Amino acid sequence: MSDTGFAAADDIARSFVEARRDGRGLAAYPGTAPRTLAESYRIQDAAIALDGDSVGGWKLGRIHPPLDDSLGANRLAGPIFARSIVTPGTDEAEMRVFADGFAAAEAEFLLRIGTAPDATRTDYTIAEVREMIDAVHAGIEIASSPYPSINADGPTVTASDFGNNNGLVVGEAIYGWRDTDLNLWPLELLINGAVIGTGKARDMLDGPFGAAAFLFNHAATRGLTLRAGQWISSGAVTGVHPVAVGDRVEARFDGKYPVRAEIAAY
Repeated sequence: MSDTGFAAADDIARSFVEARRDGRGLAAYPGTAPRTLAESYRIQDAAIALDGDSVGGWKLGRIHPPLDDSLGANRLAGPIFARSIVTPGTDEAEMRVFADGFAAAEAEFLLRIGTAPDATRTDYTIAEVREMIDAVHAGIEIASSPYPSINADGPTVTASDFGNNNGLVVGEAIYGWRDTDLNLWPLELLINGAVIGTGKARDMLDGPFGAAAFLFNHAATRGLTLRAGQWISSGAVTGVHPVAVGDRVEARFDGKYPVRAEIAAY
């Protein structure tokens, strides 16, 4: 088929949801892979309904050139379910992944929505959105899918399975964030004590608040309801770093605010 119709979308969504519930891998994509983001989000919406858990936040991922032009967006979005959001304090969080699928960790600024956006507006600016955020935290996104090639197959496949999200570790609150430029902060991600990736949010499109503006406008076009208290995982500043069961991951923000997780299997 040339288009992922509603029946096909439901079948693909069901395959992903059932594999996630069972903690098992999928050797192949469960159907005809979507070619457009509209098809991807049709599958994602069906999967959100089938899953049934409340959405505690949203992750944003970058779409690199030249696909951003052909797909009509430079970011993709996916739900973060409430059950997978962990706030460990100073302890190490245990985060589960699909051992027979894809697994990675990402250092990300986490923004908490303080004022829910108008669901009919598609023209929010970064300045407006910044005033609607009530907290910024250090964090780690756990990217994992039953399908091993979810990222290799491109953004439309990534978006179709919850944007490849499988958890969020909420670290310390960053106090005074309104009075600093988070885009200039150096971030590091370490795996088993070794620095694997570094970066600054200024190199991630228009930064974490740009990601939030994208999400607010994107949600309106899809008919999604964003709520106060939901998290925005704003993008992988240091990159997407594969992890294996037993790995210990740590993210650092401006040399401070350490966030730690140990990777476990279902």
